Amino acid sequence: MNTQLILNYLTELSAHNEREWYHAHKAEQKEANAEFELLLQELILRIGAFDGSILHNQPKDLTFKMVRDTRFSHDKSPYNPAFRAHISSKGKLPVPVGYYLMIKPGGQSFLGGGLFADMFKDATAMVRDHIAANGREWEEILGDADFRKYFTVQGTALKKVPAGYDKEHPQAEFLKFKSWYLEYPVMDAEFGDGEAFLDHAVKVFRAMKPFNDYLNRALADFRMPERK
Repeated sequence: MNTQLILNYLTELSAHNEREWYHAHKAEQKEANAEFELLLQELILRIGAFDGSILHNQPKDLTFKMVRDTRFSHDKSPYNPAFRAHISSKGKLPVPVGYYLMIKPGGQSFLGGGLFADMFKDATAMVRDHIAANGREWEEILGDADFRKYFTVQGTALKKVPAGYDKEHPQAEFLKFKSWYLEYPVMDAEFGDGEAFLDHAVKVFRAMKPFNDYLNRALADFRMPERK
């Protein structure tokens, strides 16, 4: 697998973010996408060694489109110059939470996990309730040395602890959150050696797993809203 080829293509697309250029270089796009799917396949196998729930996934089912919806955006660039994928027990759906990868040149790449989608009010309530009832376990996960080596919990948050929750709870700051996610940055140079990148990514994702498991226990009864 040629991870540098992926980054090279995305760098070119970022510099020529136009429909004419994109269609003129469709062959390069297909080649880069094929390399990205090879990368995902290897990630699935290696993550599967400690999280077997994701082994059934096919790479092509985990990726997101590059085409942007520019209708309500000041930025009219037609493409997002990034390869993105979410690997979980139910594929690329935001719940259950899993392992997220974004390759985007210019220092914008990262490995992620947790609940990014704060528009699901039921999911937010479920996680808050779980933290309120299982605060010690949450604290132990966040205090683990491997976790602290890579992550700080991020997410959109309210200014105050919401009604119905103890303002003096030991995890009160996290009860304010509407989403709870992790981002570990990956520099462009790190994609030069695909094997080294994979080895490092798997270590990061392994350290992330207890956090994801905790959230997935909280979200066990969550159901994605039906599209109308």
